[in-house]
Amino acid sequence: MKRFHGASALTLALVALAAPAAAQARPASDLSFAIPAGDLAGALSRYSSVTGKQVVAAPALVAGRKTQGVSGRHSADQALAILLRATGLRSVESNGVLVLRADAVRAAKRVAEAAPAPEPVPAQMAAAPITEDGGDDIVVTGFRESLLAAQDLKRRAVGTEDNILASDIAAFPDLNLAEALQRVPGVAITRDTGEGRQIALRGLGADFTRTQLNGMEVLGNTASGMDNRGNVSRTRGFDFSLFASELFNRVTVQKSYAANQDEGGIAGTVGLFTAKPFDYAGAKFVVSAKAQHNTNTTGVTPRIVALVSQRQGDFGALLSVAYSKIRNNEFGYRNWNWGKVTYGANNIGPEIDANTRALLRGGTIFAPQAQSPSTWYTDRERIGVTAALQYHPGDNFKLDVDLLYGRLADNRDDWAIATGGYNALTGNVSGTQVIRSATIEGNSLVAASYTGVDQRTEHHTVVNSNDFYQAIANATWTPTDRLKITALAGYQKSNFVQPTFDKIFMQARNTGFSYDMRPTMPVNSYAFDLTNPAAWNVQRLVTQENAIKSDYTNGQLTAIYDLTPILKLELSGEFKRFTNSGYQYLTNIFYGTAATSDRSVPDSMKYVINRDSLIPYIGGDVDAIYQLLGNNRNLTRANLTAGSDFRIVEKTWAGFAQFDLDTYVGSMKLRGNAGVRYYHTALTSSGSLATATNGVTTLEPVTVETTSSDWLPALNVALDLRPDLVARVSASRNVNRPGLPQLAAAGTLTVAPFGGTVSVGNPYLQPYRATMAEAGLEYYPSRHGFVSAGFFWKDIESNITSETSQVPYSATGFPVSLLLPGQDGTTPYNYTRPINGDGASIRGVELAVQHDFTFLPEPFNHFGVNANGTWIDGDQNAIYNGVSERIPLFDLSKWAANATLYFETVKFGARISTAYRDKYLTGAGGNANIGTGIRATNNVDFQIRYSPTPNLRFVVEGINITNQSIEQFTDIVADRTLVNTNSGRIFTFGVTTSF
Repeated sequence: MKRFHGASALTLALVALAAPAAAQARPASDLSFAIPAGDLAGALSRYSSVTGKQVVAAPALVAGRKTQGVSGRHSADQALAILLRATGLRSVESNGVLVLRADAVRAAKRVAEAAPAPEPVPAQMAAAPITEDGGDDIVVTGFRESLLAAQDLKRRAVGTEDNILASDIAAFPDLNLAEALQRVPGVAITRDTGEGRQIALRGLGADFTRTQLNGMEVLGNTASGMDNRGNVSRTRGFDFSLFASELFNRVTVQKSYAANQDEGGIAGTVGLFTAKPFDYAGAKFVVSAKAQHNTNTTGVTPRIVALVSQRQGDFGALLSVAYSKIRNNEFGYRNWNWGKVTYGANNIGPEIDANTRALLRGGTIFAPQAQSPSTWYTDRERIGVTAALQYHPGDNFKLDVDLLYGRLADNRDDWAIATGGYNALTGNVSGTQVIRSATIEGNSLVAASYTGVDQRTEHHTVVNSNDFYQAIANATWTPTDRLKITALAGYQKSNFVQPTFDKIFMQARNTGFSYDMRPTMPVNSYAFDLTNPAAWNVQRLVTQENAIKSDYTNGQLTAIYDLTPILKLELSGEFKRFTNSGYQYLTNIFYGTAATSDRSVPDSMKYVINRDSLIPYIGGDVDAIYQLLGNNRNLTRANLTAGSDFRIVEKTWAGFAQFDLDTYVGSMKLRGNAGVRYYHTALTSSGSLATATNGVTTLEPVTVETTSSDWLPALNVALDLRPDLVARVSASRNVNRPGLPQLAAAGTLTVAPFGGTVSVGNPYLQPYRATMAEAGLEYYPSRHGFVSAGFFWKDIESNITSETSQVPYSATGFPVSLLLPGQDGTTPYNYTRPINGDGASIRGVELAVQHDFTFLPEPFNHFGVNANGTWIDGDQNAIYNGVSERIPLFDLSKWAANATLYFETVKFGARISTAYRDKYLTGAGGNANIGTGIRATNNVDFQIRYSPTPNLRFVVEGINITNQSIEQFTDIVADRTLVNTNSGRIFTFGVTTSF
């Protein structure tokens, strides 16, 4: 497909906008009003029809109130002020919606006649005319009000967009923003240790979704306790578990790309917005306290939120704090992987028949590795603080300063028992192991029993934290009626540190063992007492430290000029600097080998697992054994893991030109934008690579400098075919920068008893480049709901894929000294590197519906439903041992759906929500398995609310009430079980008050 260039993109923009510019226009300034005196509710409905602005109020505020009406030509703000004279009400704009609030009559007159009018809604968010069908259209409360406001923002947008507003986020049982986002069409989330962590948008993973906080791109990392889920990972994907959902009053998901958006994020952009003092009419104070319990742990933990806001004339200040502690215990069954096994003649018992014996000797049968009942316990503490200062001396100048600090600290206590000793059941089985029975299905050894097997337990303690900082200033200056200038300056820093990772391996040798992988939850059997401390001794100790640091510096200047009453021109320039660096220190000290005994320690330093587990077994006392053996727990650069200390610096200059159109074609309202963006990124990637010369391996420093640039055109059009029917069409070109490990000038090594993995980066990778198109229809039969359907398509012409092969360890370039005892240069290792592949494509359909059941009789008219479903299809090439395979895109679930059934009155509310996600791949696989992924999940949450007064609310919430398991698999055809765990149900009881 031919690439668009700057000249052709500007031509496209002018052609797209020139014709509609000649159509009938309605000036954006004064409008003609003819609203008679009478009922206020009906008058406000007429006002919305003329201006396209949404006005909402509680029923008690408008019931019985009268207005003197308004006639003649006025601005929208002046007309509303006239309507509200002597009503005792005033309007306050919040998230683009005009909210009516009670006030004394004198104060209301003062607001209407003297105070600055609410900020006008930007032209690109102007609403389509709303059908006038009575005063009920503006009477909404609570959860319904939040849905109505989100619906209105969706309707006003030019491109495809979804919003979640504060009352929705704070009112639903969401531990963090990922869980709030899962109810947006096209969004699916990944979960870890009982919480949502990252999102996939329209079938593309977290690295493809750009996340902005108060208008600036951000990045934040945390860690999983499970190797199968990445452990400590360095990605571009934002980890939403960093922040509690209560810190934010709006989340926007922009799925269509426009030139005035930053490049990157071909899946879309998630915008996070913290609360501002001018969101409230005056002083505001909110405090919420909840007690939280997880059924896999004991006791309760606190969740506390407080907000204080004050406006004084032109100034406003706000401070909010959210604090929580979370205890969770995820446990179940884990295999480290599946790989091909080859049994020696003496390792097959006489009970095995000849055909099975031949298969076990032939090296074509896959067997699970480690067969491990495992437990991951976490005690997590999260704190977030936001501060906002606003100076709005008038409509011509506004300055907003936002500060945010977040900290997520995690103390982990993890356990496992596995067949992972010196006589394990992987690779070449040639020790004391003897297989006594075997069940083979296809080419998988799904059940077997043995004698002579070594068992190994792991107990490790982990302490990690991430400190996140952001400071950002947004300024708006309007020097003339036709020119507006905006400026942004911001800085963000994320520091992840894991200073403690201490692990003790205990070993019991020459035991009887069997496993069966056929049940959903696999089952192990052991021929000795796992809780007898005398059977266990120390095999080795592992100590590790990790650190990841990221920071952004961002500056942007934009000018918006009204060329005509219906056409605007935006011009902008921007600079961004992004830095990511980190390291891993590691020691691996052995106290026993295949030929020598393990280290004996007193039985008092061994104890039975004290967390929920599938089975009881002995583990080592970490602190006591480390102290007894005198191991160094404070590592230095001398303990650096080869290839882990890479550093990436990206400097980007960018600019765009965009035309914005807001007009009418006959009776149809037309909104659109067309423009082009140019960016240039200079990348410096530095690290170290292992090189072998004449049998001597050394780590050599490497620095690579590359550049990339492109023109990115975009066109978005929204046409109101009827007052209740909106059609949208978008076409654009965008890029996505490669993942951070993919760009590393470094190679990393992971060793394991059954082999391991060598992953190397490729700084010469080109960005993902995508051509995208989408179209949709949205039907708004009333102010109480909508139905939407959309289709999207993305062609990724430079898709980055993986090249995986199994090679002898000697071919990796890493020194033999890094191997485990019993391994040598012939041990097979997975060697993986990223490459620009042949390309990929993705296409999908989104359906959504939201509606209040207002057409039903009492009390059923208080019910409502909010539901959506997505179908997505997309694939890519991956290379295994030189052979190209077509596999689904990573993180793509073919089917996803969620639904919320709610019941809302002024005093009582209840909701139940379900979120389904089809299976998806998380990686290319390894050990000759094609693909690794997670099976389908369905999570169910609920909330019950009681509000005896408008300022007091009691809630009962439940999260994951079906205790949905997380099941991971390897190989898309064989579907071999890797992990089956559950993290328990979470119940919350709390109270919120505001005044």
